[in-house]
Amino acid sequence: MDKTGTLNVPVSAGEAAPRGLGSTLVLALGTFAVGTDAYVVAGFLPAMAHSLRVTESTAGQSATAFAIAYAVLSPVLATALARMPRRALLVGALAVLALANLASALAPSFAVLMITRVLAASGAAAFTPNAGAVAASLVAPAQRARALAVVVGGLTVATALGVPLGNLAGKILDWRAALGLVAALCAVCALGVFAAMPALPGNPRIPLRERLAALRQPGVVAVLPLTVLGLAASYGLYAFAVPVMRALGAGAPAETWLLFLYGVGAVAGNLVAGAMVDRHGPIPVQTAGFSLLTATLAVSAWAAWAGAHWLPLTAVLMAAWGAATWFQTPAQQVRLINAAPRETAVVVGLNSSALYAGIGLGTALGGTLLPVGPPVALAVCAGLALMCLPYLAATRRYR
Repeated sequence: MDKTGTLNVPVSAGEAAPRGLGSTLVLALGTFAVGTDAYVVAGFLPAMAHSLRVTESTAGQSATAFAIAYAVLSPVLATALARMPRRALLVGALAVLALANLASALAPSFAVLMITRVLAASGAAAFTPNAGAVAASLVAPAQRARALAVVVGGLTVATALGVPLGNLAGKILDWRAALGLVAALCAVCALGVFAAMPALPGNPRIPLRERLAALRQPGVVAVLPLTVLGLAASYGLYAFAVPVMRALGAGAPAETWLLFLYGVGAVAGNLVAGAMVDRHGPIPVQTAGFSLLTATLAVSAWAAWAGAHWLPLTAVLMAAWGAATWFQTPAQQVRLINAAPRETAVVVGLNSSALYAGIGLGTALGGTLLPVGPPVALAVCAGLALMCLPYLAATRRYR
């Protein structure tokens, strides 16, 4: 990265000629489908738990299964599918997501639901890292952080629209119908990517051992754990957002628009972070993001413990939570790419694995702590967020 924050990534011969940021929007459409699939469960978790006769903490572990499966499968699928033409790979991944969501909607038991969530994770693991790598290849070097932010923006828009709409659909219809709608969305997005995505060849096959060799790069080893820690802190309770909002005094009528506010904050945080990283570099952006996350979770813990049930405060906290969660990703991707500039696709994939590993570990921790009480769970997540700041300071030489 130069002094202006420009991401310096060599463009290989197989990549397309640089285009504008508009060329990445079709990929954001796909990540919107993936994000809706990954996060929609948060919107109707209590109803799903009741229907499948499990506790809310247990039902939330369906998100853990999705996230951990994604983290494990991402590098494996990246190796196995490397030579597949990019458009066919992206469309196929979205088709798997559609089928998996349809199977989730029809699941007769929680055990079957868990299996279908792992299947969905395989589709997401094939799509998201390749969407990020393709986006970076479609634009000029000075626009790469913003292109990554646009693609990640599909995930954040899914939290802004997909999760609250899933919550609303779960109330009007039921959670099974909501997942059926997600399956339809994935199928529509597959058609959209097929129609608009430029034809790009596959990549040379990189053996898994060589792919993981990027972990020997000092910068990658130093930076990657922050993705896990940051997402564990910020996402650990998002699958349980409805119980958390209730602990903050929000009743059922407010759930949908509060989830929407979280998503609006997520979209704004991601897009602002992408622009700020290009201008100022990732370290100041991450410092601001982790500081906001720590403060937001700490105030939420206090409000839940003290019974400070004031709806405007809850609304502000939900928006700030979303912004601080999705403030992290563009900066982390830029730092990792700069640490291994000749292995862009590899490190983007590793970061996606680390991101979902953090989500999985955080959700598992959140499910364990939730029965103790939301104030305790929020306080622990605030502590994890605070730990990100000294870790960031210790690794700041890797920009």
